[in-house]
Parts: sequence; structure tokens; C-alpha cells
Amino acid sequence: MSNRADIKWKESKINSYIDYPRLFPLWMAVFIDILGFYLILPFLPSFINSFNVSPIIVGLLISVNAIFTFVFAPILGNLSDKYGRKPLLLISQAGTMSAFLILAFSNSILLIFISRMIDGIFGGNFPIAKAVISDVVPPKDRGAQMTNIGVAHVLSSLIGPGLGGILFSIGGILLPGIMSATLSLFTMVITYILLDESWPRSKREEYKSEQKENKAKIKIYKNKNALYLLVLWGFHTISFTLFVSNMSQYLGIIIGLIAFEIGIILTISGLFRAITRFAFFKPLLRKIGGINMIKMGLIMFVIFFLLLGFSYNPIMIIFASIFLSFAASSVRGNLLSVISQSVSPKIQGRINSYTTSLDSVAQIIGPLIGGIIFDLSFTNIIDPYWWGIVMSVIGSFALFMFVNKFKSSKKDIKNKKLRKRKKII
Repeated sequence: MSNRADIKWKESKINSYIDYPRLFPLWMAVFIDILGFYLILPFLPSFINSFNVSPIIVGLLISVNAIFTFVFAPILGNLSDKYGRKPLLLISQAGTMSAFLILAFSNSILLIFISRMIDGIFGGNFPIAKAVISDVVPPKDRGAQMTNIGVAHVLSSLIGPGLGGILFSIGGILLPGIMSATLSLFTMVITYILLDESWPRSKREEYKSEQKENKAKIKIYKNKNALYLLVLWGFHTISFTLFVSNMSQYLGIIIGLIAFEIGIILTISGLFRAITRFAFFKPLLRKIGGINMIKMGLIMFVIFFLLLGFSYNPIMIIFASIFLSFAASSVRGNLLSVISQSVSPKIQGRINSYTTSLDSVAQIIGPLIGGIIFDLSFTNIIDPYWWGIVMSVIGSFALFMFVNKFKSSKKDIKNKKLRKRKKII
């Protein structure tokens, strides 16, 4: 049985790439877009000395991008429904390129803020990419294709930080900015030449007529199960974003590393993340199942967030990051799958937009909380381990809600089985 299962899984994995070759340029575009972000991550702490600003301002630099993405990404998504995916994707990529060019030639913190705002305004790449997947891929294969965005994150985190640290150490902010802008231009060329329009005028007209006939009969706020899982996702994604968005600040401000060293550590962490994601994740998932993977990952988050807060040695930080990377692989994709299954197939787009919105809120809150903690640590008001404590506490809420939810689910299943037996008797 196990051999048959292995063969079946391998066949489905191969087919996921063969059946949707038109998505290949989309994955390249998403990968390059994420890589641009990871290139600038290692030198963010250097702005504290370069522009004489506090850690909270560096945190705000990350948050301001998420604020504008939160506002404008749905607008770009709606415009893509109206005018097609490809033109809006190209506009979004052009905006990202212009933001990186401004960053490259920035000589003040104000210009850097403007570049992050512009990048946020045109931050419609991911919602539009998800829309393209929804257009091309049927529901049964959609989850597998969505996880490729996670793979793009893993690969970008492997290459980006080290390259960004090296470029910054050679030519300051200019080289990473130019490199990111060049990659964005390359993304536009790939999209223009290779990506087919997945939402042509004929489909758009058909969708409009369907919308007029069926006006939002299904309301998510009436689905208590979906609401519960969305709140759970909110706690999880805030704690996770506190980790991801503040790691470079922690290494630079608290540990005292320079951009090159931060890039090396983030690259090492990315390497182990890639190894665990591609070597151990799938076999363990097949063995223990998605629910147990989520539970295990949430427990690991709580433990290793706390450990990370008390780690002042780069080796210990890398050790904690390895387990946190595996926890992320165990939780995020599987939990999104559970959330998507809590609603009707007719409103998959809506439930996915809510999880994306919660991610944007987390990207606003996370860097600000981290910036405040490091700012207070920088002035010796509090100890830096409060970063780990706050992450662990918020993550504990997600763990408690998940355990509570699936304990009650098991009871419901047992009760249903007992009722069936009673009816038979």
C-alpha cells in the first residue's frame, strides 16, 4: 500500500508541473519579485547609523509597504477582474521596478519611505498571481499549485539575503537597488512574452452575467467555523510575521552584525529551510497527516520563538531558525488548506482574500511591535528577549485555538458514529 501511495504521489507531483505549463512564467515572475525583497533585507539595520534613525523607524519602513499593499492590492485585483490579469500584472511589476530605482538612488530616509510606499501601491503581484492560478487550475489541483508560491519564498530566501549582503558591502544601497530593479524588468519581459492572458474578455463578460444572476447568497460571517479558523490564522500570522520581518533587525541591533554577516546567516537559514521543505516535509505529511503536522508546527513555533528571544549566539540563532523554518512549512500551507475547506467551493476566492488581508495586517503590526521592542532594548529600558516572549505568547493563542477546535471535531465524529449505531440498533 505504501509503495502504491508513493507512486501515486510522485505521479501527481509530476503532473502538477506537466498539466499547467502556462503557469511556468508566473512562477518565475513571483520568484524574482520575492527575491527583490530578500535582497534588501540584510542592510535594513544599517539605516539606523546611516540616517541617524531609531529601530522603530526601520520597523515602520517595512510596515508602510504593507499598509499601502493592504489598501491598493484589492483595487489592483478588482481591476484585473475588469481588464484582465496580464495588463495589471505588468503595471504592478513596472511600479515595483520604479520603487527599486528610487531606493537605489536614495540619499535620505524620506526617499526610502517613498520607494517603499510606491512598492506597496503596486503590490498586486500576489493577489493577481493567485487569480491567474484560480483561472487556469481546477479546484482539485489548486491547493498544490498555490503551494508553489511558498516554494518561491523558500528559494528566494536561499539566494536573496547573501547576495544582498555582498552587494551592499561592495557598493552600498546602489547595487542591491539596481539589481532588484533589473530583476523586476526581467520579470516584465517574461510576463509580456511568455504569460498567456488567463482572463480574456469573453470570460469577463460571462462572469459579469453570472454575478448579476447570483448576488452573494453565501455569507462568510454566518459560517462560525470559517470565522474561528480566520481568527486562528490571524494569531498565527502575526506571530510568524513578528519573526520574519524583525530577524534582520535582531541580528543587526541586538547581536551587532553587519549587512554581509546578516546576509550569510539568513542564507544559511534559507538553505536549511529548503532542505527541510523538499526532503522531509512530504514524507512526514504522508505519514502523520495535515492536522498533526499543523499541531506539531504550532508547538514548535511556541517553543523556538521563546528560545530565539534568549539566543545571542549566531549558532543558536541558526539552530532555532532551522526548526522555525520547518514549523512554517508544517503549518502555513496545511492551515490554509483547512481554512479553504471550511467554506463552499463557490467562495474560495473570498476566503483566500480574507487570509491575504490578515497577512497584510500582520505585516503592518509585526514590524511595528518589533521596532518598539528593539527601540526600548536599544535604550536599555527592556531586555531584547521580550521579542521572543511576545512571539511565543501570540503563537500560543493560535496553538490553543487549534487544539481546542480539533478536539471538539473528534468528539463530533465520535458522537455521529454513536448516533448511527443507535439508529441501526
